[in-house]
Amino acid sequence: MSLQEEINARASKIYRESYQMSIGELINLYRDGEMDIHPEFQRVFRWNEYQKTKLIESIMLNIPIPSIFVSQNDDGVWDVIDGVQRLSTIFQFVGILKDEEGNKLPPLTLQKTDYLPSFAGVQWENSISELSFTKEQQLFFKRARMDVIIMKKESDPNTKYELFQRLNTGGALLSDQEVRNCLMIMTNKKFYEFVMKLDGENSFRNCLPISDRRTDEQYRVELLLRLLIPNYINWEKIGRYSDFAELLDKETISLCNMSLDFVEIKKYFVETFDLLYSVMGENCFKKYNGAKFLGPVMAAAFQTIATGIYGNITEILALKDKNKWLTNKIKSLYSQEIFRKNTIPGVKSIPRFKDLSLFGVQYFKP
Repeated sequence: MSLQEEINARASKIYRESYQMSIGELINLYRDGEMDIHPEFQRVFRWNEYQKTKLIESIMLNIPIPSIFVSQNDDGVWDVIDGVQRLSTIFQFVGILKDEEGNKLPPLTLQKTDYLPSFAGVQWENSISELSFTKEQQLFFKRARMDVIIMKKESDPNTKYELFQRLNTGGALLSDQEVRNCLMIMTNKKFYEFVMKLDGENSFRNCLPISDRRTDEQYRVELLLRLLIPNYINWEKIGRYSDFAELLDKETISLCNMSLDFVEIKKYFVETFDLLYSVMGENCFKKYNGAKFLGPVMAAAFQTIATGIYGNITEILALKDKNKWLTNKIKSLYSQEIFRKNTIPGVKSIPRFKDLSLFGVQYFKP
């Protein structure tokens, strides 16, 4: 297939329309339940009060606002792909923004800016007239217009995930896993909630002493997905991926679309990390140099050890000397040729992910 044929084939699967809509119209859509802005995303998109104020200032000064991207689902409801924080700020300012439980959040109080110092302490409505938008200012705000680009429901179902990833990686300073969390919410909220519950298991967290920065970037959740994916992936088709982050994204969406046994997964997961922490403590995934464990958590060690034990947990727990057996297996791992070959600089991420996952299941088989 030629380049032009590829362009034509892909472009024909994307249907979109562009509108200019008033903020008042967007407010009505949200209030009537015809727009989903994913309140769960508020944990990911972390605008501070000043950033929110700057958006309101831009609207009042008639400064152009970037387009909002939405995807129309089968019920006609708009699923916001890009613009969650902008719309949340607007809805919070006018006092209608709700949290995940459906409770209204406190209205936004504006801060002083260079151009509008009188913004300090102002709200949409306030009993003190000097700290409230006037009727004229409220009408101007609601009549301000924003560009809305709608991905029609006839489009390729994967289009909204691809678009969300492209628009929200980098510019919003999100980590790959933070974007992946949003993709899970958009695809299957129950699966996302299940993954978050697994991430909250004490033994899992205790096995992974990582920095605050990596915690903020949701690194534990990424490792958790690296553990689950090998149990369901079709290894013969991984050649279609050119980037490891792409593999994690697409395979995570695949997990979201599967009928998984959450009870069984949780049982094996908890058993795996309860055992690991009881035997190894915080040294589970640190490098062993022949005398002691040292350094930070090794992703390669996690991939091999966690995947291997999870895949054999029932048989391992049945061993009479499981603690001694597990300790010796983990210490010996670092001298194994397959492991060493896959931890030298220059090894590509996708083959390493496959090799270590498969090797781990075989290596930790009692």
